[in-house]
Amino acid sequence: MGETRYVFVTGGVASSLGKGIISASLAKLLQSRGYKVTIQKLDPYLNVDPGTLNPYEHGECYVTEDGAETDLDLGHYERFLNVPTSQANNVTTGRIYQNVINKERKGDYLGKTVQIIPHITDEIKRNIKLLGTKHHFDVVITEIGGTVGDIESLPYIEAVRQMKWELGHRALVIHLTLVPFLNASGELKTKPTQHSVKALLETGVQPDVLVLRTEKDLSADVRKKVALFCNVDIKAVIQSIDVSTIYEVPVKMQEEGLDEIVLTKLQLPINEKPDLKKWKAFLTKLKNAKKTVTVGLVGKYVELTDSYKSIIEALIHAATYNDYKINIKLIQSEKLFEENVATELASVDGILVAPGFGHRGINGKIVAVKHARENNIPFFGICLGMQCAVIEFAQNVVKLQGANSREMDYATPYPVIDLMEDQKNITDMGGTMRLGAYDCEVSKNSNTYKAYNATHVRERHRHRYEFNNEYLDAFIEKGMKPSGKNPDTGLVEIVEIPTHKWFVGVQFHPEYSSTVLNPHPLFMAFVNAAIKEKESKTSK
Repeated sequence: MGETRYVFVTGGVASSLGKGIISASLAKLLQSRGYKVTIQKLDPYLNVDPGTLNPYEHGECYVTEDGAETDLDLGHYERFLNVPTSQANNVTTGRIYQNVINKERKGDYLGKTVQIIPHITDEIKRNIKLLGTKHHFDVVITEIGGTVGDIESLPYIEAVRQMKWELGHRALVIHLTLVPFLNASGELKTKPTQHSVKALLETGVQPDVLVLRTEKDLSADVRKKVALFCNVDIKAVIQSIDVSTIYEVPVKMQEEGLDEIVLTKLQLPINEKPDLKKWKAFLTKLKNAKKTVTVGLVGKYVELTDSYKSIIEALIHAATYNDYKINIKLIQSEKLFEENVATELASVDGILVAPGFGHRGINGKIVAVKHARENNIPFFGICLGMQCAVIEFAQNVVKLQGANSREMDYATPYPVIDLMEDQKNITDMGGTMRLGAYDCEVSKNSNTYKAYNATHVRERHRHRYEFNNEYLDAFIEKGMKPSGKNPDTGLVEIVEIPTHKWFVGVQFHPEYSSTVLNPHPLFMAFVNAAIKEKESKTSK
């Protein structure tokens, strides 16, 4: 295709307007036209990655196949494009400064004063260009985190200014803003957008396309006004109206002609308009499902749903392909006890115990596992959720009094979950877990095998603790079987209770691999089991 084109997506007026969804939607449309596209996220915080961030601060930490702990927007990128991302797709200010300081210490800048311009901005530009040059993408879409005007974002905006100057028609800027509707006056107000673009212009960056988030349709007059005040072609003033699901956004952006405007400005062939047939078929299923299945999601971060973003989306994918709507009941594990568990979980058709770290809320998770096991309710445990299933089984079935994970109780007499051997001498917290994709050999005649229809799979991990194989024989004897193991280390990746309707715990994170067009097999099987549970209850 020749030289790579670069699209930058900035935001103004307010945070959380959906830059990631707009970026992913544009990428989907360009991909559907035959272009090789990727998206990267530039995050302005000083953490090297979000791996040590509390989910309440930044939502879930998403993990790529190559083991990078990244922003949750990379999950959206993969779910929309159905293409894996990598370490290069998420860059933070912490990593930029770390790279520059490491170079300075090595003497790469010997004799020079290291400054924001050119050294920091050059490092930012190097990371932006790295994707296009190394992997030969036709278009690289770069989402700039934060809001225009933030002090933290200024070096990134300056790097964008330089790249627009250097690359000419090969670079463009999409600016996403908000056009609020004031009920008192019954009007859409464009002034916030005007001020946001003014702030961007003060940095030397002229946006080429404006995407306006709105809850009401924009009139021709409003579009003309914005175009006039912001120096933007009226055809490049794009409406992004509120929709019922994020998966509608690519269709809406196609109707607005966003992809055609971008291709024209980048001087790339427009080609034939894609029909998005499979995508629209998914949307039709999503909107027209008549029945609802309820899943209880037990976790300690349920107040912020972004903490479990990938799990929630994976459940939506699976329910949709099972021709059901999903009702996700969020259950705070700290408030779950033996006394109220039956009441709290009475309405659910399946129980999913979520990942996490630390002892807070762990007892509630174990109570939820016990309730699922004893009442034969479909159960799915992910990472710590699987470990909770092991602890519960050890305490109540294998009868190992005081059995626990060393993470929760270092002095436990029966550490059925223990620190991985290669983690024992590690003191740094950031980027040191077992991260990324690893192989797993799946046992035949298991629910997991029925889901995957394969004996070899590869899934992503993020953990320090593992099933302690010293207790494996005792578990097998009492009815919990290892149905998946790492072929190199013998690490138990999957546990099941074969006598149960559907009881599966996995050490890995299958939610990271579920996409709109390829729902994850384990989520499909779990939701299907929950549907059968619902049907069995209604037939009684």
